[in-house]
Amino acid sequence: MSEIQFKGSAKTPDKAMVLAAGLGKRMRPITDTMPKPLVRVFGKTLLDYGLDALENAKVKTAVVNMHYLGEQIESHVANRNAPKIILSDERETLLDSGGGVKKAMDHFGNEPFYLLNADSFWLEGIKPNLELLANTFDEDKMDIILLLSGFTNAIGYNGSGDFEMASDGRLERRTEKKMSPFAYAGAAILHPRIFSDTPDGPFSLNLLFDRAIESGRLFGARMEGLWLHVGTPEAINEAEQAIAQSAA
Repeated sequence: MSEIQFKGSAKTPDKAMVLAAGLGKRMRPITDTMPKPLVRVFGKTLLDYGLDALENAKVKTAVVNMHYLGEQIESHVANRNAPKIILSDERETLLDSGGGVKKAMDHFGNEPFYLLNADSFWLEGIKPNLELLANTFDEDKMDIILLLSGFTNAIGYNGSGDFEMASDGRLERRTEKKMSPFAYAGAAILHPRIFSDTPDGPFSLNLLFDRAIESGRLFGARMEGLWLHVGTPEAINEAEQAIAQSAA
């Protein structure tokens, strides 16, 4: 299946948010003493894979939220120059993915911004995937665009897929008890308007995904390269093997 490549009506985002406040329960016992975003894969932390991708995409400012062992994340990013890091402290109350982004909305103004999960990254293909997202995003047609991976270029993912994608890139949820061809690869562009009329306190980004589906404004772009989903200790070894093979 191929997707239409839209010429986006908005400029390339220069701001981003990295979701780094999770508890990392599936990564135990490693995360008994460190937050999951600081787990190292092939010598680099998961968090730095995301921040390096943002730096390569010319992002100037990245908001990083923190909760569990947040002081370690605070110390880790203290000396990073690019992108500029703004910490969003959720140590008192964990706000879930949607609530965490909403807490940081004042940093984004009215411009679309990148959103990254801190537990997955990718080995680039011909075109950098954040550039692919930006080139495909059209704020006149879309509220959200998600980076999607097919199963054949996914390492460490054992799910049933998340979305069906139409020929124009519009997304629908996977039908219950069925496999779908695309999984969310942990990177997106969101327009701030999607956060209007959202709850105060914790809520999931899935609320916004479903609202965008209902209005026909959730789109996807199929990533290039190899997606590395690092959710468990076992997945670290799989990811490191894939990185080593790609460098050989």
